[in-house]
Amino acid sequence: MSSTSRSEHSESVEQKGMARTGPFAFVSALRRLPFNVYLLLFFTLGKGFQLTIATLNVNYYAYSLGYHPDFIGLLSAMPALGSLISSVPSGLLADRLGRKPVLIGTAILTPLFLAGIGLGRAAPWLLCCAFMQGVVSSAYWVTNLPLLTESTTENQRVGIFALNSFLLLGIGALGNLLGGAIPEFVGALLHVSAASTVPLRWGVLSAAMCTLFFGLPLWFLKDTSRKRKRQTEAEEEQPPLAEADVIVESAVMALAEPEKRERLPLALFAKLLVPDLLFTMGEGAVVALIQLYFVLRFHLLPGPLGVIFTISGLAGGIFSLTAPLFVHRWGKLRIITLVMYLSAPLMVLVGFAPTIWLAIGGEYARSFMRTLIEPIYGAFAMEQVSDRYRATLSGCYSVTWSIGFSIGPSIAGWLQSHIGLSASFVFGASCLTVCSSILLFFFGRKRRFTTRRSRFIALSSHRSR
Repeated sequence: MSSTSRSEHSESVEQKGMARTGPFAFVSALRRLPFNVYLLLFFTLGKGFQLTIATLNVNYYAYSLGYHPDFIGLLSAMPALGSLISSVPSGLLADRLGRKPVLIGTAILTPLFLAGIGLGRAAPWLLCCAFMQGVVSSAYWVTNLPLLTESTTENQRVGIFALNSFLLLGIGALGNLLGGAIPEFVGALLHVSAASTVPLRWGVLSAAMCTLFFGLPLWFLKDTSRKRKRQTEAEEEQPPLAEADVIVESAVMALAEPEKRERLPLALFAKLLVPDLLFTMGEGAVVALIQLYFVLRFHLLPGPLGVIFTISGLAGGIFSLTAPLFVHRWGKLRIITLVMYLSAPLMVLVGFAPTIWLAIGGEYARSFMRTLIEPIYGAFAMEQVSDRYRATLSGCYSVTWSIGFSIGPSIAGWLQSHIGLSASFVFGASCLTVCSSILLFFFGRKRRFTTRRSRFIALSSHRSR
């Protein structure tokens, strides 16, 4: 049996074995992963806790210091602005120094600047620490997935990426529960309200300590940069190609010549990125200040607030797993636009809800739809461009996210301070409505044309028979 047939035979045996084991196959595969993967997933879990604990407490803490929603909206925009500026330099630094030291750096510096927010009171200091926290946190986003990629095989990668996302967004939502319980506990010890400054300060500091604790094992990451360097040096020491090999390589390069001449589809990028910018602005206007809205509108304490958003995040993360079912039934574009059109009135409902239970119900429905749309939206965008430009489009989406979550909360904070608490929800709903309309205008006609063409071809083939 040849080596090719042996590999195909072993692969088919492996697939049959996984089919027999069913749901236990993934659990069995987890036990055979490299040590690096366990360390990275452990830190991702801590990152999820840090994000939810900080989101719940930082704005509440600033409000306890006497700041108004316009400043708090600006404070919420600072991390996204810092990430926007530092994402590309962080990636370049990781390529130069190695991904392990850069990831360890973010595990040390992120808690430092979070603690600076928790210990500070002056507005310039809070804004500076929030900005720097976004700067150093960007290193996580540019190193985590590349490290997971180089530590897994192609068969393992999709499952590990899904688990990484679920730990960050699903299990990480439990940080809301912890973030609400800590101020309640500290307030009970000090015999003060959980909504006062000192208990909320401990809530912010707990987010910093959480990141530091989960980041300590990263020191045991195996550095793969030396291995890659040795492989590169070995490739450079290989003997020169024979004349026949040179001819074959030239032919291959000639065949690839048309692909190199493919131009960047700027018009298509604009059609995809402008709606995404509107979407992130609308979501940022609501998501960044939703906890503060419940505090100002319904006077909630940190404990009940944490329970509300723990249920919302955990249930939304589980609900997002049903996305393939909806796509199979209705298609990506129809689901995306329908969810946006339905989310817009839900945002308005939350903003004008007369009772807390109606506001909670509207927020849960809106949150479920948001988690459902994210993986579908990303897949739809990647399918619109050739493989050559998908990485470029992904980087542009990171930029639009940072811009949207910088502008959206700033506008929302100004609207809540100068017009009313509900105005930010109207702004967010308007952004989602315009976004979905633009997507339908640019891509709906293409879809209808493709459908009609498919029907015409099917009808013609049927008549020819």
